[in-house]
Amino acid sequence: MSIHTAFAAAALSLFALSASARDYKIGAIAIEHPYARATAAGQPTGGGFLKLDNQGAADRLVSASATVSGSVELHEMKMEGDVMRMRQVDGIALPAGKAVELRPGGFHVMFIGLKAPLKAGDQFPMKLKFEKAGEVEVMVNVEAAGAMNGMKH
Repeated sequence: MSIHTAFAAAALSLFALSASARDYKIGAIAIEHPYARATAAGQPTGGGFLKLDNQGAADRLVSASATVSGSVELHEMKMEGDVMRMRQVDGIALPAGKAVELRPGGFHVMFIGLKAPLKAGDQFPMKLKFEKAGEVEVMVNVEAAGAMNGMKH
């Protein structure tokens, strides 16, 4: 094996390892970089974010669950007049051939009744349930409180 081939194989292995640690797939839906923001001691709620890239027929994210909190809800933040409002939603539409980002200031996952603070560097499992694609478990990385994680906003 040449040094170039060995280097390329090592680089590919590292890329695959980093991708598999953060990205998931169920059916035609790619789930990219699930993360939550770190929380302060005593903070009762936390936010979770990710990108859903649907390359198949239209679907919907209908629920999420995790053991880090008493309950998990899907939420949306949007401007109503001059006021930013947050409300629970019963699902998040995933149009065919489109990507939907759950990000700060938009759709997101709310962890309600946190059992302990979410600390940067920790990970926890979260199940996502889709109307058509079914259920998948992803690992959520906890990142610094102000993390936008490179997501476009």
